[in-house]
Amino acid sequence: MSKIIIVSNRLPIKIKKNKNSYEFINSSGGLATGMDSIHSKKDTLWIGWPGIAEDELNKNILNDLDQFLETKNYKAVNLNKKEINDFYYGLSNKSLWPLFHYFIEYSVFDKSNWESYKRVNDKFTKCIIENYNEGDLIWIHDYQLMLCPKMVRDLLPNSIIGFFLHIPFPSFEIFRIFPWRLELLKGILGADLVGFHTYNYQRHFLSSVKRILMSNVKINRVSVGTRQVVVNTFPMGIDFEKYNNSAKKYFNKNLNYFEKKSSKVKNILSIDRLDYTKGIVQRIKAFEIFLETYPEYLEKVKLTMLSVPSRENVSDYKNLKKETDEIVGRINGKYSTVSWSPISYYYRSMSFDQLIELYMISDIAMITPVRDGMNLVAKEYIATRVNGEGVLILSEMAGASKELFEAIQINPFDLNNMSESIYRALTMSKEEQIKRNLSMQNRIKRYNVELWANEFINSLNNKNEIKSSGGVKKINESLKQSIFEKFNISKRRVIFLDYDGTLVGFNKKPELALPDKSLYKLIDKIIAYENTELVIVSGRDTKFLEKCFGKLNLTLVAEHGIFMKKNNESWVSKYTRKRKWLDDLRPLFQSFSDRTPGTFIEEKQTSLVWHYRGSDPELAAHRVVELKTELRSLISQDLTLMDMNKAIEVKSATYNKGIAVNEIIRQKNYDFILCLGDDVTDEDMFINLPKSAFTIKVGKSNTKAKYFLEDYNDVRSFLNNLTD
Repeated sequence: MSKIIIVSNRLPIKIKKNKNSYEFINSSGGLATGMDSIHSKKDTLWIGWPGIAEDELNKNILNDLDQFLETKNYKAVNLNKKEINDFYYGLSNKSLWPLFHYFIEYSVFDKSNWESYKRVNDKFTKCIIENYNEGDLIWIHDYQLMLCPKMVRDLLPNSIIGFFLHIPFPSFEIFRIFPWRLELLKGILGADLVGFHTYNYQRHFLSSVKRILMSNVKINRVSVGTRQVVVNTFPMGIDFEKYNNSAKKYFNKNLNYFEKKSSKVKNILSIDRLDYTKGIVQRIKAFEIFLETYPEYLEKVKLTMLSVPSRENVSDYKNLKKETDEIVGRINGKYSTVSWSPISYYYRSMSFDQLIELYMISDIAMITPVRDGMNLVAKEYIATRVNGEGVLILSEMAGASKELFEAIQINPFDLNNMSESIYRALTMSKEEQIKRNLSMQNRIKRYNVELWANEFINSLNNKNEIKSSGGVKKINESLKQSIFEKFNISKRRVIFLDYDGTLVGFNKKPELALPDKSLYKLIDKIIAYENTELVIVSGRDTKFLEKCFGKLNLTLVAEHGIFMKKNNESWVSKYTRKRKWLDDLRPLFQSFSDRTPGTFIEEKQTSLVWHYRGSDPELAAHRVVELKTELRSLISQDLTLMDMNKAIEVKSATYNKGIAVNEIIRQKNYDFILCLGDDVTDEDMFINLPKSAFTIKVGKSNTKAKYFLEDYNDVRSFLNNLTD
């Protein structure tokens, strides 16, 4: 029976060191709570780091830990102190965390940390592989493991992989600062399904994929070789019933943990992990402005701050703690009276019951991060509004703001606006509070954490079903052997090969996509094979093909079939039309090229091509529609407009690659025909060749070919094996 493999940086446990022993305790938190609904109800295995360095534990303790984890369906990926320092505290939290939260000045890009990040991702990958059975679903979580999906894909190409990012994905302008940006994007795109909390994060990710990888993106699907990666939004929820029922239990009961709240003093709650992304200092300063602006609220309002310790050995966090302590001390020193202090400050963790009580005594929750992936605290506070009263002040920079839009939303960088929001919250009528909170409660009750997890898994399962029902067959080992056998027993063979995208990868500048030594070696090998003819059928012009292959003993077809050269003979042209149309269309092409940076015109003897591979993809998308519209109104019936891979070409409609290959195969009685191509122009070859021919598409777009290969590297490997 298949299972779900959950993969996260940390397992949901805490290891407590006692005097002579260790205690293993289940932990709570956003991810732990979120995945519990899946882990407790389905057949799952949860893989992660147990939270302590393996070189701090002796062998007996490690064995005890493994036994404990096994009872919970957990599997440990053990890390040593250096790995924890370089991978977790280093690359993950000194580079990715600040950059993805727009704190560029805090980001440190260290090559050794990056190497550690790769090694640890590889460790997680090996653990996944060791515990994987065919049919398992793999769900990888968060920014610490962004290389993991591709690493797994490379070793398990047919596996079903999901990836969810729990923090914001930054805009393209921010993300491209990261030195190893290509590797991160490729790593994430190893997944079949990529999930984010909000549409903004999804949009930013797709923008980076388009602009950095130059990948083909259609709506929310990314083409990666022959795969289609789905990118979607899954806003994470909370266990609404747990928080709501606990709040009901405390309602109108005596308090256990905090002093009884005076009815004359309104309590404002500030609760966060101590982190520079949470806007803690800005919040305190805004409260100070409020006290200065509205002195009538002195001794009538109180800010209760809970800061949960976080990454205490990181210098940026130490500095934040010091700054927070100083500003709290200064404000309390300035405004405190004998019976009242404006700020109650707790720097520690709290139990669940303490947390519920803190929510219950708070009239206002002030949750104002400067950047936050979701922020579940805001949802937890709303869930505890048993009688409907209470006001949520929420930063518009938190992912939760997209769902909790009835909250008072503020810009955390506008301190005066934050100050005014406190006054607005204090003066809001009970009727208005109840109306807003009821609407938000209904929403977070409906889309709770269980629904979040199940929706992601269901989407992953749907992706699996689509994946299993593909039409064109991929060339596997069995098919390879069948093709190789027919090749070997045949007496007269011909191989038709496209050039760009089939024998070489694409380049922003086509003139740079030249044959390398290994390609020449492969071509020589095919030509030398007995009774085997090679034909390169390309959209390239005669000048390029002559330069690259003119001296070789093969057939060349240029400009989609208009020019042909056999062996070392002269080029033969079938084009009879005058070139006046090129002069007519050239100014239009030039105008679009001038207005679209990164594009250029390629002029062949019988066609014009507008290349836009190197341009901004969104600008190019608009220009493509404009250019095609204008061209359709101008060109005559004997010309054709071709929508190529990142190019628009106008050429003669009389000739195409299909006509060219037909002319070649009519001249001899071939008993083995192989044809490989990647673009729309190659479909003419696939359609025109006999049914007995082996037609192979490079990439799995819509095609009339029988089979497909992933990319040009697979083509070279296939042809090398064919002629061994």
